Amino acid sequence: MKKTTEKTTDLSAQIANSIREAIVSGDLIVDARLPSEAELSEQFSVSRSTVREALKRLAAQSLIRTQRGATGGAFVNRLSYEDAYSQQVTTSTLLLSMNAISFEIACEARFSLERACAPLSAQRRNADQLATMRAEIFRQQQSGLTDEAFCASDVAFHRALVDGAGNPVLSYQLAGAVEAMQPLMNMITFTARSRERIVALHIAIADGIEARSASAADSALIELANYTAELGRHRAEHSQKG
Repeated sequence: MKKTTEKTTDLSAQIANSIREAIVSGDLIVDARLPSEAELSEQFSVSRSTVREALKRLAAQSLIRTQRGATGGAFVNRLSYEDAYSQQVTTSTLLLSMNAISFEIACEARFSLERACAPLSAQRRNADQLATMRAEIFRQQQSGLTDEAFCASDVAFHRALVDGAGNPVLSYQLAGAVEAMQPLMNMITFTARSRERIVALHIAIADGIEARSASAADSALIELANYTAELGRHRAEHSQKG
């Protein structure tokens, strides 16, 4: 680990970054024990409270875990894709909001990624993932379903499609697209969209996935992408007139 010498108001962040770099580079491997707080304090020439704050930052990112007892301490954690999903979604949400990404750009990105995933899902989906898609379609057809519940079901449907690809790297990368971009799109378009049309397209997608027909699923996704973009344009025009 590199020793931090630069003076800043947040030394704990510098120390956390230094340890993170050591983990990413492989200098600190999974299950390796970090130096003690006293050793880190001496190494970085900071107080133990500053070291403690740095370790809290790393623990919050699931990069390390702590154990009590004589053989305890801080250890490099094995980060799973599931652990990283929430961070990916948070980062994607912040990028969209802070950089004022247009609806068209977000729509293009999300559906391009999802269409890339659909052929694999048609080949590899399992019974549970297909059942989830069908269950969400059934839920979306219920009368009295709130807009919030419909949007949540919409996300769950597409997440099942993505997970059906059987590729955890793709699922991780698409977590931001499905769980950050899609809620944004739902929020913008829900007042104008037709639930019946959305459900019909979801049925067509699920039918294609069940039949292992990548082309059928892709055609329905293209139609859904075009419809979503159309709704976005309608909303933008309506806002300009208002």
